[in-house]
Amino acid sequence: MFPLFLFLNKLFMKISEKIPSSLERIPSFISTIIERIRPLGIPEEEIFNIRLSLEEALVNAVKYGNKLDPQLTVEVKVQLDSDKLVIEVKDQGEGFDFEKLEDPTKEENIEKVRGRGIFLMKNLMDEVIFKEKGSRVIMIKFLRREA
Repeated sequence: MFPLFLFLNKLFMKISEKIPSSLERIPSFISTIIERIRPLGIPEEEIFNIRLSLEEALVNAVKYGNKLDPQLTVEVKVQLDSDKLVIEVKDQGEGFDFEKLEDPTKEENIEKVRGRGIFLMKNLMDEVIFKEKGSRVIMIKFLRREA
């Protein structure tokens, strides 16, 4: 299900899965991903950041992208090599204008719910890139390992 490769002293893991648009399915999927990367020496603080970012991306895809439609799926790709983890989450929705998201830390936006998940992803991951009008998000975490 989740191939792990050792090639030229680089550790590779590639996961590609489609999960149903169900909020209930998200925790078990995230746990499976975290179980695969935890033994690789990534510090627990980074594991926490990855977990939370993946959760936010998946919830956004299911809730806002696919509008909780059980007929739709969310495609998730995870790739790990020796120095970075790349997570891609793609929903089947119409996307959104991520350029127009308001800063959730501004006083006038504190009580607003929208934009907080993306704010967290951008602050917990090293890079967050939106593609396909926002229906695909790519998150990158450059890894440092514990000795």
